[in-house]
Amino acid sequence: MKISQLIAKGKPLFSFEFFPPKDAAAEVALMDTIQQLRELKPDFVSVTYGAGGSTRTKTIDLVSRIKQEAGIESVAHLTCVGHSKAEIQAILKEISARGIENILALRGDPPKGETTFKAHPDGYRYASELAAAVAQNGQFCFGVAGYPEKHVEAASLEADLQHLKSKVDAGASFVTTQLFFHNGYYFDFVARARALGIQVPIIPGIMPITNVAQIQRFAKLCGAHIPSALSDELVGVQTDPEAVARIGIRHAAEQCRELLQKGAPGIHFYTLNRSYATREILASLRSFRQTSGPALLTDV
Repeated sequence: MKISQLIAKGKPLFSFEFFPPKDAAAEVALMDTIQQLRELKPDFVSVTYGAGGSTRTKTIDLVSRIKQEAGIESVAHLTCVGHSKAEIQAILKEISARGIENILALRGDPPKGETTFKAHPDGYRYASELAAAVAQNGQFCFGVAGYPEKHVEAASLEADLQHLKSKVDAGASFVTTQLFFHNGYYFDFVARARALGIQVPIIPGIMPITNVAQIQRFAKLCGAHIPSALSDELVGVQTDPEAVARIGIRHAAEQCRELLQKGAPGIHFYTLNRSYATREILASLRSFRQTSGPALLTDV
């Protein structure tokens, strides 16, 4: 089923993001995590794509396996990095042949060891170009990424939002945001997007904090700000993993409740291939699973 069809049902969507396992042991652990999260009946899951297409085969295999074996609708990430236009078309053909109907079209990060994005000589330079190619294929529902606090390479909030509009105008059915830890960034982002004419659902991305050093590294990489009060609380217990997890889960659950109460079309959880934190948060949001809501967040 296409994500656009799920959106049309008018209920909040709950989704999880995974990354391809590095070895056989990690694959076994991931499938166990997926089976645990399956009990929570996610609307869909997405699987990331390594820099330079380094996990291309694993991504497609895992997305197909999740859909066929676990019975959960899946979204394959696809990036511009390291691929020619012809290769992208071949990948789209392969994805379609595996029964996958949904894609998240991204420019992608530079390969490990490189600091700047370099397009393939015969490839796509921007996510908007990739989005247009996916749309032209005509077989997929696809989403794109949005950045409540601005993409780290964007010149300004306004320039970044124009980039988003070009991706949506290419035919995207939804936007999934980068992680954030203060809901004000999301609500402001949605308001600015609506003012610019972006009307597709904007699904907030939430990452439960379970490790202080890890989340500080992620936040720096993606330009997300951790509220000072939350940061102080986490640093104060950083040597106690259980205390860190309790604080992180509590904060993420509070974020999710406010987002849904104010009309967010769902929540996309960055799971880091673990189930505990996501299970705890989604259990606390059980009541929202039964309520109808707007497919678009407009009342901000």
